[in-house]
Amino acid sequence: MTRGVSIDTSSQSSTSEDLPANMPARKKQTARYGVHECRQCHDDRIGCDGKRGPGPFHKCSRCETLDYNCYPPHPDDSEDDCVTCGMSFVPFDEAQEECQRCLQQRSNSRDEPADEIDLKSYAEPFITFITENPTVFHAVSAVGKRLESQGFIKLSERDSWTKQLQRGGKYFFERNGSSVIAFAVGKNYKSGNGASVIAAHIDALTTRLKPIPTLSTKAGYVQLGVAPYAGALNNTWWDRDLGIGGRVLVKDSKSGKIETKLVKLGWPIARIPTLAPHFGAAANLSNPNKETEMVPIIGLDSAEADGGETGKERKSNVLGGAGSFAATQPARLVKAIAREMNMQDYSTLVNWELELFDTQPAQLGGIEKEFIFAGRVDDKLCSFAAIEALIAATKSSNSSSSSIKLVGCFDDEEIGSLLRQGAHSNLLPSTLERICEAFSGKSCGANMIAQMYANSFLISADVSHAVNPNFMHAYLENHSPRLNVGIAMQADPNGHTTTDSISTAFLKRVADKCDAKLQVFQIRNDSRSGGTVGPMLSSAMGMRAVDAGLPQLSMHSIRATIGSLDPGLGVQLFKGFFDHFEEVDAEFR
Repeated sequence: MTRGVSIDTSSQSSTSEDLPANMPARKKQTARYGVHECRQCHDDRIGCDGKRGPGPFHKCSRCETLDYNCYPPHPDDSEDDCVTCGMSFVPFDEAQEECQRCLQQRSNSRDEPADEIDLKSYAEPFITFITENPTVFHAVSAVGKRLESQGFIKLSERDSWTKQLQRGGKYFFERNGSSVIAFAVGKNYKSGNGASVIAAHIDALTTRLKPIPTLSTKAGYVQLGVAPYAGALNNTWWDRDLGIGGRVLVKDSKSGKIETKLVKLGWPIARIPTLAPHFGAAANLSNPNKETEMVPIIGLDSAEADGGETGKERKSNVLGGAGSFAATQPARLVKAIAREMNMQDYSTLVNWELELFDTQPAQLGGIEKEFIFAGRVDDKLCSFAAIEALIAATKSSNSSSSSIKLVGCFDDEEIGSLLRQGAHSNLLPSTLERICEAFSGKSCGANMIAQMYANSFLISADVSHAVNPNFMHAYLENHSPRLNVGIAMQADPNGHTTTDSISTAFLKRVADKCDAKLQVFQIRNDSRSGGTVGPMLSSAMGMRAVDAGLPQLSMHSIRATIGSLDPGLGVQLFKGFFDHFEEVDAEFR
């Protein structure tokens, strides 16, 4: 029994933590649960699979993975606001003023050893993250919600931070909705002290709609004008089930304000069909023309088959009115987006940034489920691990810290990082300088900023190449990272990475302290090395830096493979970096 409503407890074991009986409900607003959704998943705004597993509480798989309390909803439940984090939650009784997240976070910080990481526990949360957030905008939004649920306060770049930042505080902000920086200020922090920084990129190869993607009908097919972002539209994009999602700008008809909303049409909408091998040379797909031969189909044009509309009919069918943004877009796509967003007036559609994505969900694979098969791994993997590591590190070790712990997840790495939300912009330097100034009591000048940078250390966290057993000849001996082993340091003598003997030794000391294993990758002399955010960031600020990331198979494919322990291995080392940065740094002074 709870809150005066009887429930079926036959599937739950009787424990000392059974729900209080006959407690009246505090009515604020009705909690809207999905089918089989548990309270914890509802409070976290995360989809719940509703599948109860073994254990004393018969938890759903997500609560079991994250070690949350897991209770079923009841028809009489209502929501209140947590006094600690401000998020809406469902209280068990009149006395509960904090949500379960905050209560359990405080309990975990007392009871769990600081360095203990359950490597297996991060596989399912990563699978959920990668599946439910197919675009960079969805991923950054999800990171923000995750941080807020853990007590991080959202900032705005438009505001002054001087009075907002407090020692011991946890903060984050977004730029362009596609990059996010999160940081925690140690309780003993002083301006000029260093920062432990992890920089990853959260964008991935994709295919984006052109500004006017409407194309003339060919042979009765409705097609969509798209352009590759970085190396997308490669051969792995043929014959895949593609959804459409991204951000949409909508004008509020009453206030006149323009709002940004996220949309995701998750069913297969588009497909890029191959040509059968029976057609001979024309079917050679090794070097297709991306403008003419890789155009996705999204439907059939019945009007074209019936002879087509007249000019007068087309004019009367213009959505949103002549001159509107909607009028320039494929009509049926506009209608599908509007339905998904419950929009009635097409003229309020201001603009959008939409892209195609593989709709196949990430999942465990391998004979003993030792793999994760997923799209968009590069590099939402290291971004996920870094954010989770920051959350874990700030639960226990922030009280005595005298430094800044920071994670930056940047957009546009795949195309050179040169835009304002990329790592080559002022995004990271300006963040650190604003933090420095907020605690300096005066303007944070060049001397103090340079001191801060010199006392800091950067991990440039981008995925590395795992060894492929079918192409052993392509790898160097002793430089062939394996899955489910640990993060690989990436070396390059020509400056494509930041790794050197100092940074290697530094990270090795961190790994020793948190019981993590390191691997090494370097490309063969007769192959081309890739680049990432490390060199641009370390050269701009003068930070010591190392390039180190989790290994994956099939980099730049629409579908990749990692180890099921790799998300946890990333959290383990990155948390160890935050936990032990100051003591390791003292060894290198």
